[in-house]
Amino acid sequence: MSRLKPIQIGPVRIETPVILAPMTGVTDMPFRRIVKSYGAGLTVTEMIASQAAIRETRQSLQKMVWDPSEEPVSMQLAGCSPDEMAEAAKLNQDRGAAIIDINMGCPVKKVVNGEAGSALMRDLKLAAAIVAATVKAVEVPVTLKMRMGWDHASLNAPELARIAEDLGVRMITVHGRTRCQMYKGEADWAFIRRVKDAVSVPVIANGDINSIEDADMALAQSGAGGVMGGRGAYGRPWLLRQIMHWLATGVRLPDPSLDEQYAVIVEQYRAMLDLYGLQIGVNCARKHIGWYTKGLHGSAEFRNAFNQEPDAERALAMLHDFYAPWLSRAAA
Repeated sequence: MSRLKPIQIGPVRIETPVILAPMTGVTDMPFRRIVKSYGAGLTVTEMIASQAAIRETRQSLQKMVWDPSEEPVSMQLAGCSPDEMAEAAKLNQDRGAAIIDINMGCPVKKVVNGEAGSALMRDLKLAAAIVAATVKAVEVPVTLKMRMGWDHASLNAPELARIAEDLGVRMITVHGRTRCQMYKGEADWAFIRRVKDAVSVPVIANGDINSIEDADMALAQSGAGGVMGGRGAYGRPWLLRQIMHWLATGVRLPDPSLDEQYAVIVEQYRAMLDLYGLQIGVNCARKHIGWYTKGLHGSAEFRNAFNQEPDAERALAMLHDFYAPWLSRAAA
């Protein structure tokens, strides 16, 4: 008997609500596609600035690319202008997004200084105007991602959640930290229960979901209808599948073999080269290679050399040579 029930986000049904978090510079289409191939209830794009989406900048267009295997896909937008958020939401609906997600949780200084992301939790009037404009602009469901509040003196997530639900938001995700905590300390999953008790739409628990045990504890403490995993999936795109399988069956799935891991890395690497071009693709792939190889014998020395190799094919050869001792076909 599954610990999680399906959730309904407007017309979109998520059978097992274990969701991949939007992470700038990480959850691009190549990575999301790998995660989805292992199993995820839903994937969310990287945060896209509403202004950039309207202008169709190269970077925003790359962030708006998704693979059919991901569908239904959730497109995350950030901004501080209701009109721009509405226009960007409409554009993305027209491009085929099944869900529009509004970012009111990003703690990064550049975003907050632009009065977007978690800065909106300091201005509930503007936050409400953004939600209202976005919901009105599209026919697809709109969801919202937030933190507990700006700081511990203003834990207003339950209030913002009620406002959002009244304005038509269909699902709310709460990262169990304040903006001022950034990513320090531990996520407060128990606080998320206050948001769940404030609304009737599905609430998703986010923050520090790095293992099966974390997912179990987050659900127990928050009473949430699902979990959203982010940094725990760095170099482990199979993590969400392991969580989903555990919650559905009580059985732990092992990590894939190193053969399979190597094949996944090569697939993701080549997809990144296709998406970004050779030079940017090589640079963007380095952090992923670092996460995948962490903990393997000799990985620190390998990463140091790999990160200095500008040529895509030579870098791929270095990757093969590093994994070669563990590959079963090499032994055969």
